[in-house]
Amino acid sequence: MIIRAADSVPLPRMAALAALTGAQLGRSLAGVNGQVAVVPNALLRALASNPLVARISLDREIVGVNERTGATVGAAAIRAQLGYDGAGIGIAIVDSGITAWHDDLTDASLSQRVVEFEDFVGGAEAAYDDYGHGTHVAGILGGNGLDSDGARTGVAPGAHIIALKVLDGTGRGYASDVIAAIDHAIGRRDALNIRILNLSVATGVYESYTTDPLTLAAKRAVDAGITVVAAAGNNGRTQSGLTQYGGITSPANAPWVLTVGASSHMGTTTRADDTIARFTSRGPTAIDRRAKPDIVAPGVGIESLSNPDSALYTSSSSSLLGGTRPTSYLPYLSMSGTSMAAPVVSGTIALMLQANPDLTPNAIKALLQYTAEGRPDYDPLTEGAGFLNTQGAVELARHLAAPSSVPYPSMQGWGARLIWGNYLVSGGRLTADGTAWGLGVTWGDDTASGREVTWGLRCSSSDCLSTSSSWRVGHTSSSNVVWGSICGGTDCTSPWTIALVTSTTDGETVVWGTDDGETVVWGTEEGETVVWGTDEGETVVWGTSCPDCAPIVWGRQ
Repeated sequence: MIIRAADSVPLPRMAALAALTGAQLGRSLAGVNGQVAVVPNALLRALASNPLVARISLDREIVGVNERTGATVGAAAIRAQLGYDGAGIGIAIVDSGITAWHDDLTDASLSQRVVEFEDFVGGAEAAYDDYGHGTHVAGILGGNGLDSDGARTGVAPGAHIIALKVLDGTGRGYASDVIAAIDHAIGRRDALNIRILNLSVATGVYESYTTDPLTLAAKRAVDAGITVVAAAGNNGRTQSGLTQYGGITSPANAPWVLTVGASSHMGTTTRADDTIARFTSRGPTAIDRRAKPDIVAPGVGIESLSNPDSALYTSSSSSLLGGTRPTSYLPYLSMSGTSMAAPVVSGTIALMLQANPDLTPNAIKALLQYTAEGRPDYDPLTEGAGFLNTQGAVELARHLAAPSSVPYPSMQGWGARLIWGNYLVSGGRLTADGTAWGLGVTWGDDTASGREVTWGLRCSSSDCLSTSSSWRVGHTSSSNVVWGSICGGTDCTSPWTIALVTSTTDGETVVWGTDDGETVVWGTEEGETVVWGTDEGETVVWGTSCPDCAPIVWGRQ
């Protein structure tokens, strides 16, 4: 359990109380004024009722959830045209660790760009990755493609990496380790210029994001100016293969987190044939019913780095890929999942910050959503604001850094909309001085420091020059995010929005809420949220042991 002390109660005093009850103490979590402990079941109720204790939460188990990727989202074009590669930007990867040496993680002098490694599982000092997931994630966001002559280059090959190990050799860990890793990243933010925190790990949603210690840890990072990018989860299908909504995992359910779903580039570099991955989790979030994901990015058949000393290297031998240089092992691996989509966005943010270091986490999310390419075939709870457009996001970030000297970029293909809380907002143009960008402003808030939240200029013409009025909810085009229909009769024509709860379904859409207000995800048993897993109910990483989740290796063109 994670036991949090009441306000003004010193953590050592509360920890001593827990020890007296027979609890076995683990690590302290200063960020939440909490203590990890194994507590006998019979003592839980008495401990929870003690005035020294504010709250007790289960220390939940967590799991880890590119050749064409860079070209598909426009990252390759940005590197070629503007020279951005993420240099100087620190990205903290909270995952299974990182290989001690890989050619693709070096800089021009062949020195490693992994500037810090911290092991929250075994306490080792030297970098390692006995599972292999973290190494794969690192290659997606920051590999330089050395072993493939540049073919499998990551999105931001100049970024430096801070590897924080929270998953063991089987790909499992605990929420308390993730919380400790997040707090470590906050403490090292200034020294290592950590601006991005990638969480391709997840657990189930069992309490509101307003009380969950994991989501609150993510908020501390965002309030410190670190953009937290989290995988949405791989719960988009029921066990029988039907589409299901409501499968967003924690901490991706929090509004301050940038939540990434998965798309498929279909093995091509053109955008025209991109689709939503079948497995990607859809919103709304459990308990709080928030619109998610925020955006989708390529997450199917992503070719990135392997680690020959890892479990995934052994178990996924059919998905290993060679390079163009002689190596003692196969240096690349193909995997699928929202775990692979999240680092594509993290790498994009590194390029954005190189172009405009003043961007806050909220501004970054807004630019990514505004420039994303929406598709009429998908609803906002499936695609978020749309498909990632790295080129557009970086170009807009560059303009906002120097609006008088850098022309406003072409908006061709942009959705030009935001999902602000549970509202889909359009009809304006982003500017650098919106009140929504301030640190401490929660995404979806109506006000910031007592003033109405604004994002930029309201547009009554294509150039936004004919008016100076602000762009805000209620002043321009905005509507609740819709995910189904209320069936009052047989036509099902009335919109079913975030604000409405009903117990009916058209056979495909999630049933979200019963008459007594309890949350229900369609396709579950006894009202419990489905977590995609094996027959034994254990959560699996997409692409490891699920028969229908095999990694995809794209054919050569």
